Amino acid sequence: MHNLQAIIRKSVNNVTNQWDRLGYVANDLANFNTHGYKSVRFEQMLDEDGYLTGAIRTDHRNGSIQITSNPYDVAITGPGFIPVISPRGEVQYTRDGSFKQGKDGYLVTNDDWIVGEGIKLPTNCYKFYIKPNGDVIAYDAVDSPGKKLGNIPLVQFDSPEGLEQGGLNKLVPTEESGEARLVKDHEYFAQNNLENSNVNIYDNVSTMLRLNASMLASTRLMKVVDDMYNKSINIRE
Repeated sequence: MHNLQAIIRKSVNNVTNQWDRLGYVANDLANFNTHGYKSVRFEQMLDEDGYLTGAIRTDHRNGSIQITSNPYDVAITGPGFIPVISPRGEVQYTRDGSFKQGKDGYLVTNDDWIVGEGIKLPTNCYKFYIKPNGDVIAYDAVDSPGKKLGNIPLVQFDSPEGLEQGGLNKLVPTEESGEARLVKDHEYFAQNNLENSNVNIYDNVSTMLRLNASMLASTRLMKVVDDMYNKSINIRE
C-alpha cells in the first residue's frame, strides 16, 4: 500500500510540474508578437527519488529585426537593455524600443515611462536622428545643423538570466543578475526598426502538444493506481 501511495505522490508532483511548464509555453505563445520579448524555457530534471523538478531559464538571444520606418522605433541589435523610468520614479529595463513622444515632449514608452534620464524633443522639430550609439540629434530645418538632445543609454548585466519580470515587457534586477552596467562606445541601436520576440512558435506548439499528451497519460495512471488503492483498502476491510 505504501508503494501505491508513493506512486500517487510522484504522479501528482509530476503532473504539477508539467502544468507549470505548460503555463510558461502558453505565455511564450501569447507574447509571440511582443517586441523584444525573450522566451522562457522550463528545464525538467528527474531526481534520484523519481520526482520531477524544474528550473526556469530565459533565452536572451536576439530576435529578428523588423523595419518599421517609424523614427520613434529603435531596435537593440546586440546584448543589453534600455533603462526606463516610471511616472513614480521606478527604474526598470526593456528591449522594447517602440517609443513615442509624450505629452511633455519627452521620449517615452507606450505606457509613458521616460526613456533614459529624459530626452525632450522640440515641438517644431523638422526631424530627429537616433545614432547607433544612442545619441539623439534634432534638426530644426532641412539645412540646419543638428543639435544633440541627449543619449539613450544601454546597460548590461553580469547574469541577465537572473532578471525578473517587472511591468509591461520590462525587467527588474535581482541579486543574481547583479547591478546594471552602462555600456559605452557601442553601436547597438537601429532607428526605424524594432526587435521581434525570439519565440519559436513551431517548437512551442510541438512542446505544448507533447505536454498535453504527457499530462493525459499521467492522469490516467493516477486514476488506475487510485482504483487499485481503493480496492486494496476494501480487501483489508
